[in-house]
Amino acid sequence: MRRLFVLLAAAFVAGCNSTVPDGPAGTTAASPQAVIAQPIVNTEPPDVERRAYSAIVVDARNGRVLFEEEAQSLRYPASLTKMMTLYIVFGQLESGRLTPATPLEVSSVAAHQPPTKIGVRPGEPITVDTAVRALSVRSANDVAVVIAENLAGSEEAFAAAMTRQARALGMRQTTFVNASGLPDPRQVTTARDMAILGKALSDRYPRWFAYFSTESFTFNGRTWKNTNKLLGKVDGVNGIKTGYIRDSGFNLVVSVQRENKHIIAVVIGGRSGASRNKQMEELIETYMPDASGGGILSIF
Repeated sequence: MRRLFVLLAAAFVAGCNSTVPDGPAGTTAASPQAVIAQPIVNTEPPDVERRAYSAIVVDARNGRVLFEEEAQSLRYPASLTKMMTLYIVFGQLESGRLTPATPLEVSSVAAHQPPTKIGVRPGEPITVDTAVRALSVRSANDVAVVIAENLAGSEEAFAAAMTRQARALGMRQTTFVNASGLPDPRQVTTARDMAILGKALSDRYPRWFAYFSTESFTFNGRTWKNTNKLLGKVDGVNGIKTGYIRDSGFNLVVSVQRENKHIIAVVIGGRSGASRNKQMEELIETYMPDASGGGILSIF
């Protein structure tokens, strides 16, 4: 297992040295293998308004902004961070560097992360499939660190790759310092940047994006339901991710597809899970009719 761990990390870092052509809207559409794992984290935390509301609704077919409120104001992502963790994993799956059956080594550091978690044990490997389900459904912090350590050798190196990938996608205001979204004042994003990431996940990895619609997940005899309570409740919702820490409030990114229309919507800073969900439902019903049924163009 230790040899596999080293090989995975080496392959990830080696893949970070490749390049790809420029992407839409003047950004560099770098794959997860094209991210250079060098730290680009500010030493001083930026000024962020805590538990402040922001939102955006984007037509995923053409990138048109249908609604926004404080969408470019800095916020804490909380577990929305795991969207980027999974974006990088999906890139590794797409390239064949990983398969769903690939085993991932579990360290003591990963196993001792604070909740939310699934209770992985040091020395007992889990598969990539289990890891992805644990993040998509349970939002497991312990498994986020398992992924980071196996793919990059350390969570710090993985977070640097996450931030490089964010820049490549055009997420100019986002900085990641961990793979889980656990509190760190330097880890910031915006509603706009999260919409970019949500669209990129849906556009580039439709096969793996289906993990976000998983309704439940079982590990070691225990079953958890998806934290996204709009799945199965609101017509057309097929993902993506919830998040909460004290300083962020209740966050949610959703993808909604109805007939030939597709939107990505983001709410950050909800006062409770229930009020956040209600706000999201209102945004969906208000702005879904304004979405186009046309082809995919560039985002923003």
